[in-house]
Amino acid sequence: MVSLKSFVKMLTGVVALLGTSVAVADGSSVKEQQKQFKAFYEQEWGQTQPCRETSLNRFAVCSNVLRNEGNAPFMLTNKSSDKVAVLIHGLSDSPFFMREIANILFEQGFSVVVPLLPGHGKRDAEDDMSDWDLAERWQQHVDEVIKLADGMGDTLIVGGFSTGGALAVEHYLDGAESIDGLMLFSGAMALSDNAEGMSRIWGIKLLARIIDGNYETHGPNPYKYPNVAGFAGLELMDLINTIREKVAEGQQIDVPLFAAHSQADVTTPIQGVEQLMEASKGPNTFFVVDESYSLCHADLVVNTDLLNDMNFNATMVNQQEECAIPKANPLFSTMSLMLRDYVSQF
Repeated sequence: MVSLKSFVKMLTGVVALLGTSVAVADGSSVKEQQKQFKAFYEQEWGQTQPCRETSLNRFAVCSNVLRNEGNAPFMLTNKSSDKVAVLIHGLSDSPFFMREIANILFEQGFSVVVPLLPGHGKRDAEDDMSDWDLAERWQQHVDEVIKLADGMGDTLIVGGFSTGGALAVEHYLDGAESIDGLMLFSGAMALSDNAEGMSRIWGIKLLARIIDGNYETHGPNPYKYPNVAGFAGLELMDLINTIREKVAEGQQIDVPLFAAHSQADVTTPIQGVEQLMEASKGPNTFFVVDESYSLCHADLVVNTDLLNDMNFNATMVNQQEECAIPKANPLFSTMSLMLRDYVSQF
């Protein structure tokens, strides 16, 4: 049986052969897409406002509930393209960390949608980070955003950083037929032995909510919470276990998979991604940063420009602690080349 999306692609090809031009995204459709994107956050936050910083082809949704505009969800619209990418940020951070990857994909001809997961980027996130339905809210929002993105073009690739990568994979394994490719950046397919062991303790979520106490959102990084809420981390572990169960049941990844990971990552050990790739038919693109670089989990998606714009206050952390101060990925340009090569097949 030919899927609706495959039929649309076939029809588009026939039209192109006949020499008839197809309007990919006119002004009215772009406005409607932006309106739908904004509506997600009006419902989540209760209010939005225009962003102070604007630029050509970029649409962001701002609000007083956010710590700053760098935490805002955004879209990059390529009106001459029928290719769309969705990039999902990680646990405790924000779309700011997806900025440089989004720019690469935009330069390669993609429109890019970068959502803000529920509970993130806010001045006050205490209620969110102790919500028993937090993971379900993440999944629902990812479903909504991917549905919107699927209507923006004929080719759709989805991925993200850490937790964002896990949400992309779980969505795909849940039966999504519209996704043509997956991308993982420090993908959270496994957590440290201590974190995974703790997650198996009966009643640990209730204990984590108590220990989290008054969740602090302000710290040395304007675009990231100072700590990962223990309860939210356990929600992520549930998501990882769901992926493992689906793979154990025989589900596979049938679309091209891109993964970039540091061997020195102790937050999301690389073996989780390696095991996922065993369930992928490929073609796979695996960019591995050798352990000798000591590249920390969060730094994989950071280049010099992003680091300079981060305005990290190093005086607020223990500078002797490993991974306390963000650094630029020394192999970011090489990783970018491999990502460009990966997306060239679409």
